[in-house]
Amino acid sequence: MPDGDAPLGGKVVVITGASSGIGAAAAEVFARQGARLVLAARRGERLRELAGRLVDEGATASYVVADVSRTEDARAMVEHAMSRYGRLDAAFNNAGVGIERTPLHLIDDDSYEHVMATNVRGVWNCLRHEIAAMLTCGGGAIVNTSSVGGLVASSTAAPYIASKHAVIGLTKAAAVEYAGHNIRVNAIAPGLARSELVDAWFTRHPQAEQKACRSAPQARAADPREVAEAAAWLCSDRASFVTGATVPVDGGRTAW
Repeated sequence: MPDGDAPLGGKVVVITGASSGIGAAAAEVFARQGARLVLAARRGERLRELAGRLVDEGATASYVVADVSRTEDARAMVEHAMSRYGRLDAAFNNAGVGIERTPLHLIDDDSYEHVMATNVRGVWNCLRHEIAAMLTCGGGAIVNTSSVGGLVASSTAAPYIASKHAVIGLTKAAAVEYAGHNIRVNAIAPGLARSELVDAWFTRHPQAEQKACRSAPQARAADPREVAEAAAWLCSDRASFVTGATVPVDGGRTAW
């Protein structure tokens, strides 16, 4: 499956949220660029199918069922990579959840905690265990998925906005702390991208799609592979002098 140009050739990479959307697209993009993959998500059947297909196409891939909001699951994911491949070179911490559009004063505690548990604690859990492994391997590269919502605010999504701002804060803190250990940490900030959640939202609210697409100069939703390509570049040695950065992948949304 790897193509002739393999910027991730031989690198062991963990991808979370890999069962659908950007994570599943990243599995294909990273595999095509030569990575050896550990795919993680909560939906085991989907992971099994995706990993099996990638292996059938010539890639190296395995999977771990994991809920990254649980530190023991994040630890097990990294331990799987280390025991199976002997090292961890890169990670794409992509698992995340959204929230139904609701005015801030009407959002209940459970909704807030659910978003924070996956989007913030999940990244925190992954970072701790990934960095610990990379320190034994001579370095590595980590990419966290934030959002345009981590750069600018919008109404009726306060916990999500807060969580994605927090991802950028964690990214910067880790980048500064571990730069001297040859570990780079960056974030991507996707705008509107096709996914199960987005497509379901547009199905429930048909008028929302055109409005959402008009919110960025390119006036369309991204294919998940377009977002995954940015993450792959940041994980590769081609981005060797990039750390602590948040790269918008948003069709120009934050340029307005």
